Amino acid sequence: MWNKIALILVIIGALNWGCVALFATDVVGFIFGGTYSVFSRIIFGLVGLAGLFLIPSLFSDKKTD
Repeated sequence: MWNKIALILVIIGALNWGCVALFATDVVGFIFGGTYSVFSRIIFGLVGLAGLFLIPSLFSDKKTD
């Protein structure tokens, strides 16, 4: 379950970076009141933690559900 939550957060982060690159628009910042608002920074922090959480899965041979 935690892997799925982390994967969803990482996908959100990847889509946000794609929007920044393609459209110069920070969607998370737009939704939560600006790039530097407390809520945006919490979301960005959660995305970063999710990325760190998933690093070991790169080196694992086990299939996760």
